Amino acid sequence: MGAAGGDRDQRTDTRSTEQPTCLPETRQGREPIPGRLRGMEAAAPALRAQGLVKSFRSTRAVDGVDLVVRPGERVALLGPNGAGKTTSLLMCLGTITPDEGSVEIFGHRLPKARSRAMEHVGFAAGYLPLPDRLRVREVLGIFADLCGAPAGEDSVGQALERFGVAHLADQMCVELSSGQRTIIGIAKAVLHRPAMLVLDEPTASLDPDVALRVRTALETLNAEDGTTLLVTSHDMNEVERLCERVVFLQHGRVVHDGTPADILDEHGHASLEDVFLHLAAGQQKPREAS
Repeated sequence: MGAAGGDRDQRTDTRSTEQPTCLPETRQGREPIPGRLRGMEAAAPALRAQGLVKSFRSTRAVDGVDLVVRPGERVALLGPNGAGKTTSLLMCLGTITPDEGSVEIFGHRLPKARSRAMEHVGFAAGYLPLPDRLRVREVLGIFADLCGAPAGEDSVGQALERFGVAHLADQMCVELSSGQRTIIGIAKAVLHRPAMLVLDEPTASLDPDVALRVRTALETLNAEDGTTLLVTSHDMNEVERLCERVVFLQHGRVVHDGTPADILDEHGHASLEDVFLHLAAGQQKPREAS
């Protein structure tokens, strides 16, 4: 329930009694909070996407994307507009069904075991709405109950405090600025202490000082709780500060996958922004679906 879509689409969100496949990956990075992941979940990659393909009419938006994210990694999924980032992200969350390929989250294969998988995922994006006629505390309280936040904890208060917005608790959502809505959305995504946090443009509408506060809170989640971070962003400075691994998409395919330093060395550019501009210049019309 923590990620986009919840249980709305019964076709892609059916609980399964079948044991999903657990792939033998060597775990790297930080250990997640004890007790959040059990058995095969703790031994599996946070995310394994294989051969993802998605076409919309005659346009192939995603063309064979492979992506493995290990527990505790901080990964940025980057690319120019039309490169397939958001479509790939939504297929990984199970809100869009791929034409080809497979997705597993902590060993749970989508779509059959999506409900189990989403217990370990939080999702936030600036375009997700909040109900205008409720107070921030009320909205977060509802979501805390729905997503199974830890019993006996003040999950709402902790989330608001973590991102420095405790003063907004009693404010009506309709009164929030776009930047405040973005932060409340991120706080909502961490209520149930997910093992993986997926963020689509998390700081796009934030002032620099607020963006720094959010980035610091995310770094703390990763360092202290072992929370896996999968982020899309057009702010290359933010990516260089927050993420240890960068995956670039172009024309719906992965064209680079490595550390920021490795990618800079490969391209001979001084910054990720220069690499991004280079790829954007080469982003032509999407290929026709075969």
